[in-house]
Amino acid sequence: MIEMKEKKFLTVAPFECAWRKDLKFREAGRGCVAFEAFAHNDVTLVFRENVGSQHYHYKRDNSPHYTIILGSHRNKRLKIEVDGKTVVDVAGVGLCCSSAFQSYWISIYDGLISIGKGRYPFQNLVFQWLDSNPNCSVRYIGLSSWDKHVGYRNVNVLPLTHNHISLWKHVDCGEVEGEEDGEEELKDEFMGYANWGLENFLESWELSDMVFIIGTEERPVPAHKAILVASGNWPLSSSEDVVRLHDVTYPVLHALLQYIYTGQTQIPESQLGPLRALGLHFEVIPLVKQCEETMERFKLNKKLFDSGKSVVLSYPSNRPHCCATFPSGLPVNVQKLKQLLLTGKYSDVNINIEGHGLVAQPHKIVLSLWSFPFAKMFTNGMSETMSSEVSLRDVLPEAFKAMLEFMYSGELDMEAIMGSGSLLLQLLLLSDQFGVTLLHQECCKTLLECLSEDSVCPILEVVTSIPSCKLIEEMCQRKFAMHFDYCTTASIDFVLLDETIFSNIIQHPDLTVTSEEKVLNAILMWGLKAKELYGWEMVDELIITSAPKQLFGERLQSVQDLLPFVRFPLLPHALLKKLEKSSISRHIYNFDNLVKEAIYCVEYRLARPEDGQNVRFQHRRSSYKELQYICDGDSYGVLYFAGTSYGKHQWVNPVLSKRITVTASSPPSRYTDPKVLVSRTYQGTSFAGPRIEDGHKCAWWAVDIGEEHQLMCNYYTLRQDGSRAFMRSWNLQGSLDGKTWTNLRGHENEQTVCKAGQFASWPVVGPNALLPFRFFRVILTSPTTDVTNPWNFCICFLELYGYFH
Repeated sequence: MIEMKEKKFLTVAPFECAWRKDLKFREAGRGCVAFEAFAHNDVTLVFRENVGSQHYHYKRDNSPHYTIILGSHRNKRLKIEVDGKTVVDVAGVGLCCSSAFQSYWISIYDGLISIGKGRYPFQNLVFQWLDSNPNCSVRYIGLSSWDKHVGYRNVNVLPLTHNHISLWKHVDCGEVEGEEDGEEELKDEFMGYANWGLENFLESWELSDMVFIIGTEERPVPAHKAILVASGNWPLSSSEDVVRLHDVTYPVLHALLQYIYTGQTQIPESQLGPLRALGLHFEVIPLVKQCEETMERFKLNKKLFDSGKSVVLSYPSNRPHCCATFPSGLPVNVQKLKQLLLTGKYSDVNINIEGHGLVAQPHKIVLSLWSFPFAKMFTNGMSETMSSEVSLRDVLPEAFKAMLEFMYSGELDMEAIMGSGSLLLQLLLLSDQFGVTLLHQECCKTLLECLSEDSVCPILEVVTSIPSCKLIEEMCQRKFAMHFDYCTTASIDFVLLDETIFSNIIQHPDLTVTSEEKVLNAILMWGLKAKELYGWEMVDELIITSAPKQLFGERLQSVQDLLPFVRFPLLPHALLKKLEKSSISRHIYNFDNLVKEAIYCVEYRLARPEDGQNVRFQHRRSSYKELQYICDGDSYGVLYFAGTSYGKHQWVNPVLSKRITVTASSPPSRYTDPKVLVSRTYQGTSFAGPRIEDGHKCAWWAVDIGEEHQLMCNYYTLRQDGSRAFMRSWNLQGSLDGKTWTNLRGHENEQTVCKAGQFASWPVVGPNALLPFRFFRVILTSPTTDVTNPWNFCICFLELYGYFH
């Protein structure tokens, strides 16, 4: 399910710079960053080879770098600096906005710096500059400021190749490849259609459903009811197709229709009065106002016009960059247009979807303005040209209706789209199928903005089949690779990915993982199309009773091809020996060879990670920090680590520094103190009192390690307080949202804790130890040994261990 997460933004204080390790170009010297910014002035981005510090400032940087400043000199200039020296200082009025977030993009390609404004990268170019001595090592991106705070959000780093630039500039959604003449003709026709607008239907018999009869000569002029009704108040009926205008000349009607269909018209000054009268009659109010204003100026100063010359009237558009997109830039009332879709009034086509019947009654003219396939369907002599019935199959009705709403408004209803699960992906498929280019771009941009570890697999399953989504596909693969642990443990959606995509992820240069065992487990689960999470041990058991061909089916060869990408020499020697004796080794020859080779290399130290260039001996980057249990009360746990601000300074109680939050089943009190649970000082009395949950009595202590953090817990420690209320049955649980809990380890009639002040620790094993969680709690499930207050959960210390992200 795709979820639109709350749009969090980063605020950069004056003279500071924010660096994130994921904000970097895939290829040094080449990349594009798209982002939104909110500022009075000086939206500043720094590009350098390495990550800088928080208090880094480009004015004090002696290393090679590029600095790009949007809205310098009180939001009046655009500046580019190279190594601190200004090389570009040009007018750039109003580049920043302090009332709303604005979208920008900046690309660097071997010294060619391109800067643009808008949602879509590589479009709406503002400025370009070529460095004669290019810095091809820049890779990391810093988000900076000058003398005022700057807000940033939706920052995305995109790969930059000429192919990607082409994809964003011409998201064709239906490009036809091939060398056949017919295919080339269709491609040329499609490219011609890209320049279509409502003006192509001005006085055209194509798709017209009414006709004006003009003057005494009874000249016929075709038109389209839906367009006219949305632009004014026309006395039309669904059954009447002819409107007679005896007292109107053709030039005046032509000017009126031209204004409606194109947004502008040209007419002799002497015809302004009749045009105003006709516009007033049909209540085309924008035209009436412009006629009146023009006539008033003419009265005040006749020198403005030369008698006999034409006057140009243009509809004022508030979206100049979208003037070619229906209905913006035209005197068409969007609300009236949407009402026509809602009621089906003046509809000339019924859309039926197999299994759902009639789902919409739109208008052929509107569908044809947006969609080349629909335009061909309605105009090239197909059955739909003469019929009012269109039947579709394998189409989700909700997605088709959302596409229609976009066609009638020119805007995407983000609240409705993002609140409907996978509707955005279905909409992307439909926009590609029917060639609705702008909708396709909107879907692509939105997918990038809401791309997360949870959504990456569903998105990959869809975009793989769409040639024009290669950029998103590559971004998803990189996102998956950089969060490999999470993506292969939080769910098993990845087993549905096709071989090419999964292979690209396994071989991705940015693959980030805590251990090579995780890579091995993921390959085996993918090969089995696993329906639940497990490791190689479960596969080892399954392979005893089933041959590899039965287990892996058609993916057996793919698994054998992927196994060499596991860096077996980096696995612990003890684990390698287990793998050597496993049933997998006995049944899969390739696996056995790789394990034996790794053991030989480790035992004879034939290669070390620091030796040579063989990637099999090079450790991958890890997005998780390993915090492993050493002994009871040690300083190596997650909660202690949080108290040091994650390794930055001396320990401070993390509850007081607000790094973590501790809660209990009973309200805070003298003996129910959240900060005691993570303190380094022994507390004689500390307990969480009982409460009723789901009809059952319980008591618990819970820890929230923070919105930006997760832990795959593999060990935990408790300490009994000074009482003799010893616990016997309880669970350690984890949760992503603090509401739905997963058992990590259960204890039934546990006798370990039997002394006041005693420490006790337990490992967390099994598939759930591989799952990352934000919330953890220990919950008492049966009374303690205390007779007086048997449901008081009496512990004064808790620590968690594992892989921290």
